[in-house]
Amino acid sequence: MKRKPNSYNDRDRFGGDPFRGDEDSGSFGGSSRRQPQSGKPSFLNSATLGILTAVFILGIGIGIAFSSTATISPQNVASREFIDRSAPNPELCVQFGASAMVTDMRLFVTLNPFNVYISQPSMRPGCVLRTNNWAILEQRKLINQEQVRECKNRMNTFGFTGALEGQPDINCIYQNDGAKNLFLNQPGSIAPPSEGQNF
Repeated sequence: MKRKPNSYNDRDRFGGDPFRGDEDSGSFGGSSRRQPQSGKPSFLNSATLGILTAVFILGIGIGIAFSSTATISPQNVASREFIDRSAPNPELCVQFGASAMVTDMRLFVTLNPFNVYISQPSMRPGCVLRTNNWAILEQRKLINQEQVRECKNRMNTFGFTGALEGQPDINCIYQNDGAKNLFLNQPGSIAPPSEGQNF
């Protein structure tokens, strides 16, 4: 008895024409069909985005922790808040003026020979009042009308060191313009910066 050729059986068994080749065999077996992508790449993208978000939030938390635990002492003035707390009458100063670091020193100039000598500077906290808040000093009888008039004529303001309840050292001070501030007026800038706030 003769056996039938296996070509048809092979085609039926493997579900295709042996002469067409595998549809997924690429360039070796004829035209290839691109299979639809599974959901794995989108899952990986979501996981990567979640990890990056977690790392970003963790970095912000670590930064806040470092800034809140920074060593703040008279030897290490690390923030404006420390200067505000150290100012005389801190609540009043922040509300009606600005806290400041006051430097006291004496300058000696000789003409023959020409030399400049500077004494050892001393640093202490102070406060600068805005011009429309001078009444605080007048109400406490710390300045008189003549001092107010002289200081106002020169378009200056008042600054003080020491608590107002004690014996504060009050001076009429002049506000330097922004063009003379070399921290702000960097080389190559087109125009000098404007005043931040006129006291």
